[in-house]
Amino acid sequence: MLRLLTIEFHKLKHNKASKILSLIYFGLLTSIALIAAIKFDIGPIKFHLAEMGIFNFPYIWHFNTYMASILKFFLLLVIVSMMANEYSYKTLKQNLIDGLSKKEFILSKFYTVIAFALISTLFVFLVSLVLGFIYSDYNELGIIFSDLQYLLAFFIKLVGFFSMGLFFGILVKRSAFAVGAMVVWLIVESMFKGYLFWSFRGAENTTESVNNVMQFLPFEALTNLIKEPFSRLGAVKSVANQIGENFTKSYDVSFLSILIVSIWTFVFIYLSYALLKKRDL
Repeated sequence: MLRLLTIEFHKLKHNKASKILSLIYFGLLTSIALIAAIKFDIGPIKFHLAEMGIFNFPYIWHFNTYMASILKFFLLLVIVSMMANEYSYKTLKQNLIDGLSKKEFILSKFYTVIAFALISTLFVFLVSLVLGFIYSDYNELGIIFSDLQYLLAFFIKLVGFFSMGLFFGILVKRSAFAVGAMVVWLIVESMFKGYLFWSFRGAENTTESVNNVMQFLPFEALTNLIKEPFSRLGAVKSVANQIGENFTKSYDVSFLSILIVSIWTFVFIYLSYALLKKRDL
């Protein structure tokens, strides 16, 4: 494993675009801290995000992993360009000539995906911990280290998303087309969701019926891992109660979503290997 990772990181070390994208990604993760600086007063109205509790333990784990997962696109570009470069610079063929098997080649890419996801998770953990110690109203150890399941969900979400990118990178061999193919897949899923709402129109619990079907599709499963955290804020709930709305939404990390994303991850990695094994390089 270490040998395969060393090979991959050696390639990335000499890829200027990958280094720039990685720096942008981790820079943006750090910039989550800038949200605390959003503050303005308009007459009697005082707005300060940090004082709304977004950096309170344990809510911060939910909020920061959700915000960080939006930025995963930058590392996706590193993954797909990493695969595209293998074809462009003929390094894939050279690796196989040098004795690397196709299975080892795919494993080296998958280990890199896991490494990126793990580093990202640790980075978000540290940034959240620092912000929490600065702004949180609750600093008891039991509260600080509760809800850490969002970090696990974040890690699994990145591994699943990057594995999908790796598959499309191998399938179409060009980074721009690989990203485009993923966008098309997302559009198809969205259209299918719209079709389900049309099919189930007039039925009881339409939304629930649609979600029960959609949860098995990759992008929807990835989305379900970390649900939006904004309606969970006390201030939002207070406003909702004043206008007669009640939130009964569950924000928990679902084991079923973890299982579905894990299965899709296996499918994408296996298909990547099957595709590479079938091709005459």
